[in-house]
Order: sequence, then structure tokens, then C-alpha cells
Amino acid sequence: MAWPTPQFSKGDINRAGAILAKLDSKEEELEWAHAVLGNWRACHGYPINTFQATLRDKLKKMDETAIVAQRLKRTPSIISKLRRFDKMNLARMQDIGGLRTVVSSVAKVRELQMSYKESKFRHKLVSEKDYIAEPKCDGYRSAHLVYKYDNPNAKAYDGLCIELQIRTKLQHAWATAVETMGIFLDQALKSSQGEREWLQFFEITGSAFAFKENTPRVPGYETLNKKETFQRLMESERKLGVLTKLKGFSVATQVITSKPQSAYHLITLDTRARTVSVGSYAIHNLELANSVYQKTEARVKNGEPLEVVLVSVGSITSLRKAYPNYFLDTEDFLKNVESIIKIATQS
Repeated sequence: MAWPTPQFSKGDINRAGAILAKLDSKEEELEWAHAVLGNWRACHGYPINTFQATLRDKLKKMDETAIVAQRLKRTPSIISKLRRFDKMNLARMQDIGGLRTVVSSVAKVRELQMSYKESKFRHKLVSEKDYIAEPKCDGYRSAHLVYKYDNPNAKAYDGLCIELQIRTKLQHAWATAVETMGIFLDQALKSSQGEREWLQFFEITGSAFAFKENTPRVPGYETLNKKETFQRLMESERKLGVLTKLKGFSVATQVITSKPQSAYHLITLDTRARTVSVGSYAIHNLELANSVYQKTEARVKNGEPLEVVLVSVGSITSLRKAYPNYFLDTEDFLKNVESIIKIATQS
């Protein structure tokens, strides 16, 4: 396999990033910028591949049940990040190439971290963020190591950054649920954007999961004890109907996955009857899909207990690529939230 190599200077790459970050760039500028980004993004494939081999070798000795996934950051996500952070340079973005491993426990996270940091590793550690010891305000917990690639046998890739995410199954289940609900609610929950009640649910859930793993709580919830945290999660779940919605969306994802020929899917969740229906439409039937969507929304306004969303097959495909064990991850999240609610009900 012939791996792509960088074809543009760092100056060109940053200039392309600036063009993509603007909302009023000209068409010819955008065409050039997308070409630059496409090459720069693809170049991270070779370093990811070599990092993955090292990671799998390490895991064989410490956690054979661990899951490994690699990815190139999606183009829309790169552009979104450039727009969210004014001073972000495309050439310096550290998570375009990423590896993720899901291990069995926090102890295994720490063991793998130390294995990297104490070994004779040619590549340079340029950033380390421990979101388990210091969780993000949105409830996200994981350990990140960012390395700058250095290989005398592949000098073309020197300086490219690869981010390694190390998380437990519980932390990964939380991330899966955030991504799923973000897509189906059409809210950027992963980027801490969306309705405050939904953001708060995942914050308190992250803190409840931290109690289960005996790790520091999410900022803003540190003063709550275990009982108070679990009670708060239960109240938030009941108000939003999270479990019913997530179960319904998981079923919808299975249906959508079995219909790759359809471009759009209208998902209608009856929260009272706890049923879900999926209407699938070809790309040339988008107008019809929107018409049915509007009619169903009118029913919601008239008081029917429905949740309705129109999603593209691309968003579901991306979800499944990001979370190869999607259904197991979702089931794990549901089981853990249900167990917390059971404890809260009995206390």
C-alpha cells in the first residue's frame, strides 16, 4: 500500500485552515483548502498504523480483552474545531490522527500509561491530559497521550501528532451515549452545545460513574455525596426519559444499519407506548421525508408524546465507525444507569 505523504508546506496548511474556519470564504479558496486538508489528514494514516502495532503489542501483555480502534478525525469535525477555537492552527492540531483503547479498569489505564512513559519510545510525548484524575466539566473522563512522530525510516511523517486515548469500558459507554443522543437530538452534546438539561444529565452521569470507579468527581458536582449524586441522576433521567429514548434510538440504529440503500431515516419514538418506528427514504425523496417530518412535528405540538428526528445514513455510519461495539457499549451504559437508579430508589 502506498501511503500519502505531505504535499504542502506548514504555511499552506495553516492558510487552508484559516480559509475553512471562515464562513464567507470564496468557492475557489474553499476548493483549494479542502484539497490541502484532505492531503494533510490522509498523511496521518501511516503514523497511526505504526502506533497501533505498538499498542496491540503492549495490550497482549496486560489486557487481552482490550478493544483498539483507530481513526482519522472527520473533516466536518476538523472544520468545527477550527471555528470553535480562534487561535487553532491546522498544522498544530494534535488529534487529527487518533488511537483509542478501551481497557477493563482504571488500574489498567494507569498500567498502560506507565508502560508508554517508562519505555524507550522514540516518539516524543508532547501533551498529556488526565481527564480521569481531573474530569472535564461536561463529564468526559479518559486519559490522553499525544506523541509527535519521529522515525528515521519514514522522515516524511516526522512531526505529525498522534493522540492516544485510554479509557475504561464505563468511560467509553458514557462517550457512546453522548454521541448517540447528540445525533438523534440534533444537538452537539459532544462539544458541550445543546439544551442545558441534557448537558446536565451527562455531567451528573459522569460524576455518578466516577463514584463507581472510585475516581474524582466531575467539576461542579464535587460537593455531592454518593447518595445525592445518584438521586440527582435519577431525577434527571426521569425528567428527560433518557433510558426510553436511548433504547429506542438503539433499535432505530439497528434498523437503519440494515437499510444502507436509504439516504434518510425518519425516526418516531412514542415515549408513552415505548415504541419506535423508522421511515426510510431514498436520496431523491428528501422532500417527501421533510413533509412527513413536519406533519409528525405538528402532532407533537398538539400534545402527542412523540420524539421525532430526521437523520442521514451518513451520521449513523459515522457513529458505527467511531464505536465499532456500539450496541454492547449502549447496553453497558443502560445497565449502569439502571443500577444507579435502583440504588437511588432504595435509599
